[in-house]
Amino acid sequence: MCNPGRPAPMIAPSILSADFANLAAEVAAVGPSDVDPGVDWVHVDVMDNHFVPNLTLGMPVVESLLKATDIPLDCHLMIEDPGRWAPAYAEAGAYNVTFHAEATDDPISVGRDIRAAGGKAGLAIKPGTPLEPYLEILREFDTLLVMSVEPGFGGQKFMPEVLDKVRAIRTKIDSGDLRLLVEIDGGISASTIEEAAEAGVDCFVAGSAVYGGDDPAARVADLRRLATQVRENQ
Repeated sequence: MCNPGRPAPMIAPSILSADFANLAAEVAAVGPSDVDPGVDWVHVDVMDNHFVPNLTLGMPVVESLLKATDIPLDCHLMIEDPGRWAPAYAEAGAYNVTFHAEATDDPISVGRDIRAAGGKAGLAIKPGTPLEPYLEILREFDTLLVMSVEPGFGGQKFMPEVLDKVRAIRTKIDSGDLRLLVEIDGGISASTIEEAAEAGVDCFVAGSAVYGGDDPAARVADLRRLATQVRENQ
């Protein structure tokens, strides 16, 4: 049976797949509705064209979104030098600020600076990055984001092999060794969310699976239902 101490499955739509010309409306479309109580977070992919080969949203867009919605923003920074840039997102009002372990030699300091600025601190790891070197520092973080595609572009195919890392960290959390939210990002859809939920994911980032149709709220509800069914049967 499910662990009563775990949060209910969380859905965090990625606006990387939304209409950039109408972001406020796209975020509102995943708020409370007749079919779903509303998403838990809105996932904002920040890319600098250096750490990853793509350039997307930055601080001005985040600041505008913070004025347009009460849904907590989950900022995923795929950028170089996160120690310089990450705390500002927390200062601006982002709820959760995640940076990549591969982008810094001092992830502990970056995480502490994010927390000091008022945000939750998240650590992200690429699909090919092993979990083991970071196990000892995860107590400094609120979220572990496991990438299930290579960061940089939406619409990629889910990589199920990363779920071994999810299972490993879930074991440590359930044993009481860690208090941490496990998030997954990349290729999450109605056909993959159950597998990720079974492995132990708490928060599911979904882009095209939410914004690829006419009714984002219904798609969120469907994803939440599938993840919840798995949780209830564990």
